[in-house]
Amino acid sequence: MNQVEKAKAFTDLHRKGDPVVLYNIWDAGTAKAVAEAGAKALATGSWSVAAANGYGDGQEIPLLQLVDIARAIVAATDLPVSIDFEGGYAEDAAESALNVGRVIDVGAVGINFEDQVVGGSGLHTLEAQAARIKAIRATADQKGVPFFINARTDLFLKLSDPVRHAPLVDEAIERAAAYAEAGASGFFVPGLSNPDLIGRVCEAVALPVNIMMRQGVPDVKTLGGLGVGRVSYGPGPYRAMIEWLKGEASGIYQRV
Repeated sequence: MNQVEKAKAFTDLHRKGDPVVLYNIWDAGTAKAVAEAGAKALATGSWSVAAANGYGDGQEIPLLQLVDIARAIVAATDLPVSIDFEGGYAEDAAESALNVGRVIDVGAVGINFEDQVVGGSGLHTLEAQAARIKAIRATADQKGVPFFINARTDLFLKLSDPVRHAPLVDEAIERAAAYAEAGASGFFVPGLSNPDLIGRVCEAVALPVNIMMRQGVPDVKTLGGLGVGRVSYGPGPYRAMIEWLKGEASGIYQRV
């Protein structure tokens, strides 16, 4: 498949009630491993990519290095590849879109794009984030790629206590509608774990909803029943791999 065909195939995998499962990767090697395990598409996690290269999360890894990693992943597999692009490495809409264009140019078919102010506090206003998404969509259209913009809201991650999430749902739904109108393809609500609240979001939001697996989140089958269209694993795979590696190394060094 060429890039356009991959982008269309990736979009088609997002079905409400029958979610695409993305076990997040961080380099070409993990891309090959997860592809061989049976994945239908691949997606990076920003935390994992940063950690694997010696950086912290939050756009600490240089933009051009991230683009090079994206290029290597795309070259390593025939599957559609989505890149966790955090906040676009800029606050300005035009500059964010220009940066996303670099990822499109190396063959990626989608991004995660978050609404928190990276390196600052709080979230971008609804209007500002919608403008950024609109600019990215225009850039993708100019390049002729039906690019999947997975618009992420950090409302629930910013308030880590699940008991306090219910009052945030209306704002999340409002943001989803604005992001959809601006050209988003999906709506990502990391941190949301309550089944009732997930169901409310899925029912109210036209876009396929992405839930991130973490402690307290229902299993994939249950999420599908709630109407979820995409399930991802964030930094979980990287953290599990590192713990395994530490355990193996510890066993070796204890014997020498």
